[in-house]
Amino acid sequence: MHASVTFIGNATTLLRLGNFTLLTDPAFGPAGSRVHLGYGAWTKRVRDPILDALAGTAVDGILLSHLHGDHFDAAARRWVEPTLPILTTPSACRRLRRRRHLAVRGLPAWECFEWTRDRQRLRVTAAPGRHGPGLADRLLPEVMGSVVELEVDGRLALRVYITGDTLMHDALEQVPRRFGEVDAMLIHLGGTRLLGMLLTMDDRQGADLTSLIRPGLTVPIHYDDYQVMKSPLSDFVTRAEQQGLTGITPIVRGGTLPLPLRDGFGSRHAEQRAMPQVNSMPRVEPDR
Repeated sequence: MHASVTFIGNATTLLRLGNFTLLTDPAFGPAGSRVHLGYGAWTKRVRDPILDALAGTAVDGILLSHLHGDHFDAAARRWVEPTLPILTTPSACRRLRRRRHLAVRGLPAWECFEWTRDRQRLRVTAAPGRHGPGLADRLLPEVMGSVVELEVDGRLALRVYITGDTLMHDALEQVPRRFGEVDAMLIHLGGTRLLGMLLTMDDRQGADLTSLIRPGLTVPIHYDDYQVMKSPLSDFVTRAEQQGLTGITPIVRGGTLPLPLRDGFGSRHAEQRAMPQVNSMPRVEPDR
């Protein structure tokens, strides 16, 4: 059995987990395209996603942390079929249903959704998120993290925590309390700032969350694709090293990283490899 993450760009990843494949936060617009962040605010993409890594891949569903343009842009909306399952927040669910996405499911915090195939079960549990500081959070989209668990014959093979666009807050302490050991974490960083407000974790908050969760493997994503991101990956890596945190493993854009399956299911040693390039991905037009 195999489990891996492929980094497409920003918060877009392809998770191959045993018999299941999930896509996270699809944003397919090229460098130079603009996305809407609400209240008349826009930002420009500065790095291209590696869409060839998606070529020929069928996905079972999408994990969508929230409805901001850098997580579900116009290019991705054109690509996603209306019948493809999407797991997201209740508020995003209501908006997507109005856009005729027929299989969207809104998950309040700690509610779960499962797929079952052969002897395997994939469970996704919504985790709480907070996109802005204090009262400003009420003006921003509702966000969620995801705890993804792969079971085989009723035994846990892998647990992955995807933070979503959250800041550090007290409710995140419930993640290790409820779930225990986390094998891998995809952490949304970037120190996104809008009107001077911090909207995603910077290096300090990212290190604090990594210290709280203590995953076996920490994979940074969402840190340099858009102009509003102000905290570089190098700051997080340096701070994590200074705090003695282990397992910090950046992944190259377009690359694939094996995820550490638990004993009895496969090797826990992750080695990064390049994703083969296939040129059959549909052409994506820039957002207008």
